[in-house]
Amino acid sequence: MFDFTPAELTAIALSLKVATVAALASLPLGIATGWLLARKRFFGKALVDALVHLPLVLPPVVVGYVLLVALGNNGVIGSLLMQHFGIGFAFRWTGAALASAVMGFPLMVRTIRLSIEATDRRLEQAAATLGATPWRVFRSVTLPLAWPGIVAGAVLAFAKALGEFGATITFVSAIPGETQTISSAIYGLLQVPGGDAGIWRLALVAVGISLLALLASEWLVRRQRGETH
Repeated sequence: MFDFTPAELTAIALSLKVATVAALASLPLGIATGWLLARKRFFGKALVDALVHLPLVLPPVVVGYVLLVALGNNGVIGSLLMQHFGIGFAFRWTGAALASAVMGFPLMVRTIRLSIEATDRRLEQAAATLGATPWRVFRSVTLPLAWPGIVAGAVLAFAKALGEFGATITFVSAIPGETQTISSAIYGLLQVPGGDAGIWRLALVAVGISLLALLASEWLVRRQRGETH
């Protein structure tokens, strides 16, 4: 039952790699966006919030197609990146990480935003009164107070990226050893007679990793609530 084939082990390793890169690479932008939505008032804030959460309500295939049109080798942006910098995303594991990051970004931002909103603004105001610059207030007060929620957001994005399928397969296909993650490997096994054992192996691995990630996220959120209340 648990005698994994080399192809399955490669898919598992690639999924972990893609999910980790997706979560870590999007974290700085996620923190900035979460802070902006939590602490600032500006014209068009509702629109920005809606755009951030758009991947949650769009069919993943649509997100993947938009990425392909924009960042494919012949896309509007992708062709420029390839010609001038030699950077390509389509049909590469980096493209899988990008698609996964886009799909997990709303969950990350929402968690980080709620975490920052839960911090005591009076502490930030006190630091500013003592002469701290906005950046120093953010770095020395806001981030330490919100860090459990920030980590929880990254973990949620990791879990989402681990199970991503629609956007990934549309943007980078399912190339064994390059872009074939757990989800696309399971889909491939569905087309193969006698692939049930492999499907169960990969599904159990995906469930186990995702469950651990979600439990860790919930623990971090509860920890922050205990610290702030």
